[in-house]
Amino acid sequence: MSGPSPTPAHEPTRQRVLRAARQALRVLVVELGTPTEPGTPLFGSVQNPWLRRLPYLVAFGFAVSLLPTTITILSHDYGLNGGLAGALATAQTAPLLLAVTRPLQAWWVIFTADVLCALALTGADGVAGRAWPWPPMVIVGYLALMVALSLRERSRTLIAVWLTTGVAGILFEPRTPDRSDGTWVLLFVLTGVVLMMGATLRERGDAQRKLIEQETISEAERARRTLLEERTRIARELHDVVAHHMSVITVQADSAPYRLSGIPREAEEEFGSIAATARESLAEMRRLLGVLRSEEVERHGGPEKAPQPGIGMLPKLVEGTVRAGVPVELSLPEDRVPLEPAVDLSAYRIVQEALANVVRHAPGSRTRVSVTAAADGSRLTVLVVNSPPPAPPAPLETTGTGHGLIGMRERVRLVDGSLDTGPLPDGGFRVAAQLPLSPPPAPAASLSPKDSGSV
Repeated sequence: MSGPSPTPAHEPTRQRVLRAARQALRVLVVELGTPTEPGTPLFGSVQNPWLRRLPYLVAFGFAVSLLPTTITILSHDYGLNGGLAGALATAQTAPLLLAVTRPLQAWWVIFTADVLCALALTGADGVAGRAWPWPPMVIVGYLALMVALSLRERSRTLIAVWLTTGVAGILFEPRTPDRSDGTWVLLFVLTGVVLMMGATLRERGDAQRKLIEQETISEAERARRTLLEERTRIARELHDVVAHHMSVITVQADSAPYRLSGIPREAEEEFGSIAATARESLAEMRRLLGVLRSEEVERHGGPEKAPQPGIGMLPKLVEGTVRAGVPVELSLPEDRVPLEPAVDLSAYRIVQEALANVVRHAPGSRTRVSVTAAADGSRLTVLVVNSPPPAPPAPLETTGTGHGLIGMRERVRLVDGSLDTGPLPDGGFRVAAQLPLSPPPAPAASLSPKDSGSV
């Protein structure tokens, strides 16, 4: 009985090898035919204009120097026809200018010209004893192209170019072994070294750019987080002010039928509805405050119970600042000015933040705090001006988190006021806030009879 035929046993292996070879060839073709960022110049994102022009200058220098050299060597040393030598030399050097913006396309032209040049030299008379298949000027131009290619294309494309260069040299080796002196090995090795070094530099530059972008994003996130923290802190502080007003509304609405005699039943029901709505609003506000408060505050005793400060507590604040080593002069209105709770709190916090900045960044500076009301009773002006800091003391902080100015802006925006801050010509600093003494008018809301009846 004859043994089984070896063909079926070996057929799957050959099919797998052929399938793998076809897949590798397909990947090779795709990588060599898909350039990265075509049209974008090398160093195009560099700010320095001279560095942006550097790739063009280098490419022009190589093209101008290699073109006449290549024509001379091909025609005189290798004995190639003058016209053919000029055409091949132009195809081998002129695309170096294209390599600045489209290095992969330039590689296709130059590599094809190098292969045609090697084939043309097989029939030339002066090849014996000279470098073949890659003459010296071909190697120089090809390596210059590899630098541009490695700074632009991805790693898989560079590997495909390197392997293609090696395969071309291997295919030329058995064709005329007596004329080959191993320049294909030299080009293959040098190409790999240049591509690896260029790819390393490109990856390092990409990593640095990503790091800078990440730092920029982190800085923007820090600024946004600072703003949100300030808004949350202000919301927590104003809760007591709003809660007081809502509690007063609730009490007045609930007690109206007992304080006022002769109220119609419809009015009593209306007062009851107002009280119920106020209680619901107060409960919703407390739930919102629970979300805004940090876990640490809730863990250490829950919501704050202390009353919110106002301009009446500024003398005590100034006294503490003076004890910290900052001479402060305080000027308040002679007559008591009736202020909205939000305006009163904002004025105090603005002065507090401004004095804190003086203590941190300009210790020892003479500071003047002025709170004045306009003659027409329309606005309150808060002014904090400090002189340049004396020479001996060093600032406690050279950089800040930005909470101070951000908090001032948010408080002023909350009461529909204005804020002006900035350095003075003599080296000091100025904080000026304009706060309205009366709340801004609420937009008129038109209610239909149906809506009015459902309140």
